[in-house]
Amino acid sequence: MKALFAGSFDPFTVGHADIVERALQIFDSLVIGIGFNEHKPGEWTVSQRLKAIKDLYASNPEIRVEAYSGLTSVFAKEIGADILIRGIRTVQDFEYERNLADINREVFNIDTTFLVSNPKLAFISSSMVRELLHNGFDATQYIAGDFPLPKGISIKQ
Repeated sequence: MKALFAGSFDPFTVGHADIVERALQIFDSLVIGIGFNEHKPGEWTVSQRLKAIKDLYASNPEIRVEAYSGLTSVFAKEIGADILIRGIRTVQDFEYERNLADINREVFNIDTTFLVSNPKLAFISSSMVRELLHNGFDATQYIAGDFPLPKGISIKQ
């Protein structure tokens, strides 16, 4: 059974990597889908995210990494995914993700599996990492893969 783990992954965190590893214990193969909107550029370019995540999983044939734009469920159907994977850190995440899961099931006939974050990693988010970096703090220990520091960012020593 093929699953899709989609997100902007700007950047891909150790929390994301934990969800990937746990999803592979359940599903035969996993596509990591990097969703993007050309009108909302991320901190890292799509090509930087794609390269960093592909490099991270290069030795694992069960994982494929692709970029896409548009609706996640449409992309899931295009790649033949059977299920969507979503990580849940908080009750607020659950409420938001449950609504998405309901509409994805209703409109696109695709189900969602929720994986609750490891409590030791639940505080980590891509936006938290970006905020720390923008304020000169070293947050690289929370990033999975080789993401170069964004232009104009320097870490205080």
